[in-house]
Amino acid sequence: MKLVVVSAGLSVPSSTRLLGDRLAAATAGRVPGGTDVQVVEVRDLAVEIAHHLINGFPGPHLAPALDAVRTADGLIVVTPVFSASFSGLFKSFFDVLDKDALIGKPVLLAATGGSARHSLALEHALRPLFAYLRALTVPTAVYAASEDWGAEGLAERIERAAGELAGLLGGRAAEPEPAARPAPDAGHGSGKPSAPAYGADTAPAPEPGTTFDNGAGPLPVIPFEQQLAALKP
Repeated sequence: MKLVVVSAGLSVPSSTRLLGDRLAAATAGRVPGGTDVQVVEVRDLAVEIAHHLINGFPGPHLAPALDAVRTADGLIVVTPVFSASFSGLFKSFFDVLDKDALIGKPVLLAATGGSARHSLALEHALRPLFAYLRALTVPTAVYAASEDWGAEGLAERIERAAGELAGLLGGRAAEPEPAARPAPDAGHGSGKPSAPAYGADTAPAPEPGTTFDNGAGPLPVIPFEQQLAALKP
């Protein structure tokens, strides 16, 4: 199971990276069979992201990062909040990602900021972005303001969100292969071909007076108009 953390923190050390690491550790400890965790530091890819936006080609460091996100079983995305939204660098990374790379992929949303007043950025900025990318976001998003570190509540939110992501990852790993569909003429073990289905996009309706056998004996085919006329007084 491969879990990728996309961290858009700008400083070193970074509270954004710290939150991503804590979420990854809490998730990995809940996934049966272990989890391979990889971290993508968007800060280190800033120049190549800008070049990609201009020329359309990923650089030698950006290409494997995009591939890691594309092939991940699940994602944890963490951004600092600037001007009540995600950072431009965070958005630019997902702008150069293939538009179909996140379809159906479990994603845990998280953000950091200087004030608790920016916590709704998770719901009005990040969640719509990943809904547009057709990702499967977990219900609990985690926001950590400066005063949240070491205070009550953050650890519980981390554990709850990690449990939700681990649940999706576990279901993804245990998803069975689609069962093979029986051949149209198999007859389901009766020894006789199945009766054809009649409809506008399958086969033409039978002529009046014909019969077909459903396994219990021949049945007449009565046109609908004739049945309707029999009901009228």
